[in-house]
Amino acid sequence: MSQGLRYQRVMLKLSGESLCEPGGQGIDVEAAQRTAELVLAGTRLGAQIAVVIGGGNIMRGAQLSSLGVNRATADYMGMLGTAINALALQDALEKKGAQTRICSGLEIRQVAEPFIRRRAIRHLEKGRIVILSCGSGAPFFTTDTAAALRSVELGAQVLMKATKVDGVYDKDPRKHADARRFQSLSYMEVMNRGLEVMDKTAITLCMENQLPIVVFDMSDPENLRGVLRGEDRGTIIKN
Repeated sequence: MSQGLRYQRVMLKLSGESLCEPGGQGIDVEAAQRTAELVLAGTRLGAQIAVVIGGGNIMRGAQLSSLGVNRATADYMGMLGTAINALALQDALEKKGAQTRICSGLEIRQVAEPFIRRRAIRHLEKGRIVILSCGSGAPFFTTDTAAALRSVELGAQVLMKATKVDGVYDKDPRKHADARRFQSLSYMEVMNRGLEVMDKTAITLCMENQLPIVVFDMSDPENLRGVLRGEDRGTIIKN
C-alpha cells in the first residue's frame, strides 16, 4: 500500500464512450490507450483500482427497450456490450505492462472469470487491475448501480465517476455559460435537485453504505491522481 493517499482502494466508473472518439461508436484504439493511461495514473501511485465500464458505445439496453425489445433481453444485450469494452480496456492496459483480471457478472468462461468477491479482492491486493464487466449480472440495473454494488462488496473507499466535465453542475455547462459547479453535495441534495449524476438506486446504495462519490474530469490523468490524494478535483458527494 502506498502512503499519502486518502483513498487506497477505489472503484473507477467509466462510460463506454471513454473507449471511442466523442460522438462515436465502437472501439477506437487511441481512445482506449488514453483511458488506460487514466487507470494507470492511479495504480502508479499505489492505489488498488477496480473498474466498472459501461457499454453505451456498443449497445444501450434502455435504448433498445424503448424501441420495443423486451427490457430484460435488451439489458442482457447491453451487458454483453460491456464485456467487449472490458476486453478492449484489458488489451490497452496490458500493452502498457499492467496486470489485469476481468471479472464478469455473467458467466463467459473463455474470456473472463466469474465475479467472486474474495477472489476479486485478492487480485486487488496483488496489485492487479480488476475490470468488472456485465454489470451486476441482472437486468433492470444500470452499470452505475453495478459500480455502487461492487464498490461496497470490494470494500472500496470511494466511487470515482470519470466524466467529460469537471464535476457536478446545477445545469449543463456546455449549454449554459452561467452554470455553477458544486464543490460538494449530499446524497439527498443530488436526488432532491434531480441532478443526473447516477440513477437513484446507485445513489441510495452509496448513501446507505456511507460510500463517497467523486465526479471528475477524465481528460487529464492528473485529476485522478489529485482525487486519490484528497485534493479538490471535481465534486464530492457524501453525507
